[in-house]
Amino acid sequence: MINLQSKIYVAGHKGLVGSAILRQLKKKGYKKIIFEDRSKLDLTNQLKVLNFLKKKKPDFIFIAAAKVGGIYSNSKYKAQFIYENLLIQSNLIHSAYLCGIKNLICLGSSCVYPRKCKQPIKESYLLSGKLESTNDAYAIAKIAAIKMCQSYNEQYKTSYKCLMPTNTFGPNDNYHNLNSHFFPALIKKIHKVKKSKKNYLVLWGNGKAKREVIYVDDLAKACVYFMKKKTKHSLINIGSGKDYSINYYANLILKLIIPNKKIVIKYDKSKPNGTPRKVLDVSLAKQYGWRSGKNLNEAITKTYNSYINEINYK
Repeated sequence: MINLQSKIYVAGHKGLVGSAILRQLKKKGYKKIIFEDRSKLDLTNQLKVLNFLKKKKPDFIFIAAAKVGGIYSNSKYKAQFIYENLLIQSNLIHSAYLCGIKNLICLGSSCVYPRKCKQPIKESYLLSGKLESTNDAYAIAKIAAIKMCQSYNEQYKTSYKCLMPTNTFGPNDNYHNLNSHFFPALIKKIHKVKKSKKNYLVLWGNGKAKREVIYVDDLAKACVYFMKKKTKHSLINIGSGKDYSINYYANLILKLIIPNKKIVIKYDKSKPNGTPRKVLDVSLAKQYGWRSGKNLNEAITKTYNSYINEINYK
């Protein structure tokens, strides 16, 4: 049984999701949280990962470490994305098994589902069609993690779970010009418009692609919730169950960040839209008693404030 004295290792503790899991664990009163900087532990090195877990002996592992990025980096650096992610997750999952660690949660992504998936997307739709070509290498690595956890559960009687979150945003996000996801990219673009004399915002594609988002602290709450929950399923979708167009999100963020100025949205249709629509069926998570809770306006405001603090600190 996992309790407040259990040793919990968070891989990827400095990233968007890992840092939120860390915050949530501390908030809940967990005393023995384990983490290690990338400079000291190379998760792509199997022997180093195995020796680290042998030494630390955690009771539970969160795998939030991954090479991630937006449409541009996912399509340009496919070899790096598939190679590094396969290594990180395989090393952690297999080493956990070798060390007798029976419980872990591996964080995935909703991009594991087919591009033209029936909506909302059920867990059972995995491997039922062709992936989105712009991020298929990353998606295949994450699918491998799902099948690896399922296979270890079947063969070795472990209790490894994979949570598949929708587009996640919040404090400590990646705002890189080319490597960020659509939501932090929107926040950064709109902040730049606010600071400039421009009265227009340029969006990639036509703005009609629909996306579901979840605030990262909500996802972290789901992670800690399912850490302590026995489930029959090893693959569980995590999201709000609601999706909106990129255009809708842009207008909403504009109203919150630049409330007193009329901004025209222009579209760069030479850039890709990505998957036309992506909204998760979260009924399985609800059956297990978990629901998303954060108000979107409040979450955006908190995220923007953290972004301002981040750029001011730099």
